[in-house]
Amino acid sequence: MKLFAHVVALLFIVSGGAFAASATFPNTNLTVLEQQLVAAAKLKSASKPIKKSTAGGLALTPPMGWNSYDAFGDAVVEAEVLTNALWLKQHLLPLGWDTVVVDFRWYDSLADGKRVQNPEGVVLDEFGRCMPATNRFPSAMRGMGFRSLADQIHAMGLKFGIHIMRGIPRRAVEQNLQIQGSDFRAAQAARPVGDPARECKWNHDMFGVDATTPAGRAWYASIARQYAEWGVDFIKCDDIANLQKGTNLYAQAEVQILAESLHATDRLIVLSLSPGPALVEKSAHLNEYANMWRISGDFWDNWRALNRNFDLFANWQTNRSVGHWPDGDMIPFGHICLRNCDVRPDRWTRFTRTEQVTLMSLWAITPSPLMLGMNLPDNDDWTTALITSPEILAVNQDPLGQPARRRTKSGAAEVWVRLLADKSQAVGFFNRTDKSITVRYEWSAEGFSTKPRVRDLWLRKDLPREKIFTAKLPAHGSLLLRVR
Repeated sequence: MKLFAHVVALLFIVSGGAFAASATFPNTNLTVLEQQLVAAAKLKSASKPIKKSTAGGLALTPPMGWNSYDAFGDAVVEAEVLTNALWLKQHLLPLGWDTVVVDFRWYDSLADGKRVQNPEGVVLDEFGRCMPATNRFPSAMRGMGFRSLADQIHAMGLKFGIHIMRGIPRRAVEQNLQIQGSDFRAAQAARPVGDPARECKWNHDMFGVDATTPAGRAWYASIARQYAEWGVDFIKCDDIANLQKGTNLYAQAEVQILAESLHATDRLIVLSLSPGPALVEKSAHLNEYANMWRISGDFWDNWRALNRNFDLFANWQTNRSVGHWPDGDMIPFGHICLRNCDVRPDRWTRFTRTEQVTLMSLWAITPSPLMLGMNLPDNDDWTTALITSPEILAVNQDPLGQPARRRTKSGAAEVWVRLLADKSQAVGFFNRTDKSITVRYEWSAEGFSTKPRVRDLWLRKDLPREKIFTAKLPAHGSLLLRVR
């Protein structure tokens, strides 16, 4: 029991309230105990590269990668994408992080990360389709679009993704441009005036598309062909899963036609839907047509948002299937908001280190897609350790693809359990309160008649075998175990 007490005390300190990131810069002075957690993530033993199966379908495990939005908002440039892609390749690719996504408004030639979005800078081709702004993405010159950038990303062994807005550019409608590959015009594809889904309330680049019409279907077919020609592997479509705050509108026909248009190309393209919260009552449709969908609105680095996601994930325990993942949104660790025009200031994550461990534990066990939002080259040892802990990532990427179930609350602790492919169970204990608590959990509740083998997945250490598990959790703290 002395060894057990030492391990529990170590985890309490390492993932405890003593770790609070600076508002601006990371604290790079790690204590001895903090260094042990960082060292655990770097152990060579049991850290085989994570291989993702794509046999028979897309996204058979939750997608993992980097997205430009949390760091650069609508103003990322090609050099920043390539720099982050290279860091991902060098440090994260063997552990399964394999996707690079250029987010919001890459087609805006006027973006500077500060101004209010409007359609004046939107760059279009002759058929009204959005094109990368060449002052930001110089490889898009001469009508190349994202083909060259995608090729560079693919040459690193990575996948390439882009963000799009639901619908058709309003400038294309105003000019009534021809839809590529058809005799239809843009105005025929747009939703009519008065339709509540015609306009997005927070972005004015697009008009919604009436996907029940031949013109609407022709529009989505044309952009799907464009993305396939560019070599796109991942589409994040915005303003589509929950159209407007408080309205609970779901663009069902547009989701379906977009998905069918992507499937009709000769390229496998993952479809991600935003923003949330996605509607649980639409779960059957989401599971049929999307690979991932947001469970929340935009998620940022504060405990209130993280605490809410526990209940949002719980809504989807029985409303998902393999290849179709409820998405907790991007992970705002490290250096974020360098040029994000929506959320300021430029800062280091406001999550404490306790909360960062809890977020990764929750995203791993539920499981959620893992999309990093920070500027990767700025990562410190702590942040890198969090996102390279192989036994945590292995839970997230477990090939069985079973969802976690929120079992119970033991005292003030919340218990989540997930069956894994090797018949072991991942068990997460979470303290959602503002005070330290003691966990006392009888393993017989999970069907164990004898003392099971228990492994701490963060410290990568086996714990003493006991019928009753006990540990202390700091405020907002967590433990993630593998039990057999």
